[in-house]
Amino acid sequence: MVKKYFEESELIINADGSIFHLHIRPEQLAGKIILVGDPGRVATVASHFTETECETESREFHSVTGYYKGKRITVISTGIGCDNIDIVMNEIDALANIDFNTRQEKEHLTQLEIVRIGTCGGLQPHTPIGTYICSEKSVGFDGLLNFYAGRNTVCDLQLERALLNHLGWSGNMCAPAPYVIDSDKELADRISGDDMVKGITVACGGFFGPQGRQLRLPLADPHQNEKIESFRYEGMCITNFEMESSALAGLARLMGHKATTVCMVIANRYAKEANTGYKNKIDDLIRTVLERI
Repeated sequence: MVKKYFEESELIINADGSIFHLHIRPEQLAGKIILVGDPGRVATVASHFTETECETESREFHSVTGYYKGKRITVISTGIGCDNIDIVMNEIDALANIDFNTRQEKEHLTQLEIVRIGTCGGLQPHTPIGTYICSEKSVGFDGLLNFYAGRNTVCDLQLERALLNHLGWSGNMCAPAPYVIDSDKELADRISGDDMVKGITVACGGFFGPQGRQLRLPLADPHQNEKIESFRYEGMCITNFEMESSALAGLARLMGHKATTVCMVIANRYAKEANTGYKNKIDDLIRTVLERI
């Protein structure tokens, strides 16, 4: 069988041998990866490393590879949104599984272990500010996975249909086409332990209107959040809003990697409360993930 050749316009490699956006070379990527949204949070994670191997920075993509208690780990900032996750996931998969010299897929593929650490908005009374939530399932309101072949083979189509009906989006051409994807069960169970809430996370394509926030612009459906909060499926409820988990879980599943998302609640939409002074406390979540990854 002839291996596919990845053209220069599809796999863009910089002059120094690094991948286009991340500026990481294949040998600089660890098998265990922590993703964070904020570039400044990379330094927080790396401050716990006993040894730093390399560091790169390009646009919102800041990365450090080092060691924590003997484990080689790469931490990468993604910025905000599923569009950036699309860039990061495709580029780290290329670093792991494409030979940059021949521009062909490697004979033996590497399965990466990826954990996103972020912040989120809680949607239930049992997810107050400060709660750690591990995304057991992620709902993508962003539509990104719909552009990839095999989408239906990895998604929970029954939950998708139930949610569409509950939200009243069936047949509405202006509504999103959400997809539902499971996190890797073994990784999610290991990272969440017995001290995190597990539930369904909705990843939105924006911070304001898509998450039901209204400033000067009115919302297409002022009751959207009430519907989301009241949704139940086989004993599960939607626990939180954030903006990246669905693309991460979906692309990882299609590529053969293990991935999950853990977030700290910094706003509870149900209680209408928020905490902007969360940055110190999230270090506790970082330490927990470093221990369990």
